[in-house]
Amino acid sequence: MRTVLLASMRHHTRRYVAASVAVVIGVAFIVVIGMLTGATRSGLTADAGAPVRGVDRVVTTYDTREVTRLVEVAADRGIPALTLGYAIEPVSRDGVQLAQTVDVAEASLDPRLQWQALEDGRFPTAAGEALADVNRAKSSEVALGDVVRIGSGSASTDVEVVGLVDSPAAMGAALYVPWEDLRRFEDTLWVDAVAWGGSADLARELAPDGTVESSADWVAARQAEISRGVDVIAIMALLFVVIALFVGVLVITNTFSILFAQRMRDFALLRCVGVTRRQLRRAIRLEALALGLVAATLGVAAGAAAGVGLVALVRTWFTDMGPAALDPVWTGTAFAVGILVTLAAAWLPTRSATRVAPLAALRPDTGVDVRSAAGRWRLALAGLALSTGVALLVLAVGARSVPAMLAGGVVSFVGVLLLGPVLVPRLIRLVGGLPGAGPVRRLATGNAVRNPRRTATTAASLLVGVTLTTAILTGLASSRTAIDRDMDESYPLDVTITALDEPLGADLVDRVAAVPGVREARGLDGTVATVAGVEVPLLDSGTDTTGVLRGSTGLAPADGVVLLPYSVVEELPQRIRDRVAKDGEVTVAAGGRESTLRVETDYGWGRSGLVSTATLAALDPDPRPMAVWARADDGADAEDLSGDLAALAGAAGADLGGGYSNRSWVYLQVDIMTGAVVGLMAVAIVIALVGIANTLGLSVLERGRENALLRAMGLTRRQLRQSMAAEGLLLSGVATVLGTAIGLAFAWVGVQVMVASVVDDAGFSVPVWQVGGVAAVAALAGLAACVVPARRAARVTPAAGLALD
Repeated sequence: MRTVLLASMRHHTRRYVAASVAVVIGVAFIVVIGMLTGATRSGLTADAGAPVRGVDRVVTTYDTREVTRLVEVAADRGIPALTLGYAIEPVSRDGVQLAQTVDVAEASLDPRLQWQALEDGRFPTAAGEALADVNRAKSSEVALGDVVRIGSGSASTDVEVVGLVDSPAAMGAALYVPWEDLRRFEDTLWVDAVAWGGSADLARELAPDGTVESSADWVAARQAEISRGVDVIAIMALLFVVIALFVGVLVITNTFSILFAQRMRDFALLRCVGVTRRQLRRAIRLEALALGLVAATLGVAAGAAAGVGLVALVRTWFTDMGPAALDPVWTGTAFAVGILVTLAAAWLPTRSATRVAPLAALRPDTGVDVRSAAGRWRLALAGLALSTGVALLVLAVGARSVPAMLAGGVVSFVGVLLLGPVLVPRLIRLVGGLPGAGPVRRLATGNAVRNPRRTATTAASLLVGVTLTTAILTGLASSRTAIDRDMDESYPLDVTITALDEPLGADLVDRVAAVPGVREARGLDGTVATVAGVEVPLLDSGTDTTGVLRGSTGLAPADGVVLLPYSVVEELPQRIRDRVAKDGEVTVAAGGRESTLRVETDYGWGRSGLVSTATLAALDPDPRPMAVWARADDGADAEDLSGDLAALAGAAGADLGGGYSNRSWVYLQVDIMTGAVVGLMAVAIVIALVGIANTLGLSVLERGRENALLRAMGLTRRQLRQSMAAEGLLLSGVATVLGTAIGLAFAWVGVQVMVASVVDDAGFSVPVWQVGGVAAVAALAGLAACVVPARRAARVTPAAGLALD
């Protein structure tokens, strides 16, 4: 049997190429994910303990008062202490805003806690000095010696950049300032821990609600947290690996089924000369094992090469990425999975091939009859799976249950796959019988449905990829519609330029409108008012803002009402805030007049108050230009737009705000996710198309005599190629249409369960161009997959084909 095995491997090597490609891609995929995960984890966790390297303990507390007590006592007693947290504030230089928000953390004045790697300059020695992260400073063009303003309003402070440092992405910030400066930003400051150099007892006394732990334990917990975040991404990527491997199993199973059907006479002869069924089964499985070993080895090698290249590419953008290295666990798992997938895929075809009696194998093949007992069982299971799956999906929509949705989707899709030998051939016959069908299409239709089970398996591999891609793209598009509505409510204005204490120039509106990327700009009149001692620009909300304001959000308070942003309310003295919370009123003074107005709060239009035209006239009858609101063009570059407008705002002594940068960032994440899904699902679709090409290629060998007879009867080479092309197009077209329909149904259920549960009136949006593109690519790729098999079939002359054994 060893001789038979080796001879078979040599003789059928080329026929196993497609099956090997499916395994190679899947194994390489796993290896690449392992290398990217390992490099990301090592890079992010490498310096996680740097901020606490100079102390023995870390006090974790979320109470601002406890943090303040720890820092003040540490300063009085000379104990090393460093807050671990950050504030989110705008940064400007010479009146020009450099960034709407940056992370600002503490820079210690104690040399024992100056943990950042100094690249240039020196560490701060007093308040008013700052460190800048060298990588983030490049994007904002901040240099050593620059004086920048952090924050806005009364809490802002000017600091001089005295040093440039390199800090890790997981623990770093854009700017570092001493605690005396950082504590000014109490509205946005978030501190969850303090690196503590004193005793544990003193820490517990000062922070009774906090947790005191060793710095080593704190670092280990932080590294574990970072690792879990990386692992979540890896697991999500592995889901696509599972899909790709599932498609690969279908391709390998189909390949073995066709090959074993072609070699049935060889198996029968071996049985006739004394080979037992067990020996034959073992030989075939050893053949599959050898194929799995070779394919898994090639997959590991290809994955290692691709992983090194991808890590090197990512490191050019993300400097905190670790070095590329093969993970023994990931690599070993990938190798084992490649072998097991091959053996599992060959298991059923092997049992079917060796179960046939020798004499039955020597008789002509009558094909597969789905009306047999096995076929009836298959249809019964398909009906049960479909009914159960649909019931679970209905339950999921009613109860908004994600587990029921996932279970229903899987079970119902299994039902579709089980129904494939009946459903797919009938759909192919339906398409093949459309008006205008000639002899070539009728021939292709007959060939495509000759073996229903093989046809269904071939179509199923592409059906999986198209279904999931359509469902995910449609789900993301529907989510984006909900995000659009939420963005319109949260950020009704793309750009706001608001005067601080002096009116704006009359020509500023035209200058803003002329900036590339601005669709429309409107100016708002107003006055500078005093609200409980805090100076706030008051704007006339009665100004026509058509074309500038997004969504249906109305920024039009009634007479006697002042609409204040939350940030301004937070600046008011505590007693005034208490009064506002109790009575809902505040005294507003402007133009030498005072008025008590009812307060409403919201956000999204910058640091200013909004009042009606009548209310503004009662306070100041001579309003002046105080703000410019603008709307950006769809797709405008957020950084370029912000830079151009920051220059105008700085020159006018005004504050730049608006939500376009945040909106663009959210949309960028959705676009990245969409691209990643399409890229990952493309792997499964490529494997499926390789399977279609392999099926057609093996069918050329299987139908060699038949094709030769047709050629002898007058079928031209061109018609034969057209027949093969039509067969491939029928297979891929039916799988694409069916997959698109199922994917849209799954997407609708997903939107009702996942999106509608958190967003009211969630709509169902079909990305027509994206779904159409996936369908067109899949269908046309099926046509392209038949090019090589068709050329091979057309090259064989009728005489040579009829002589084939």
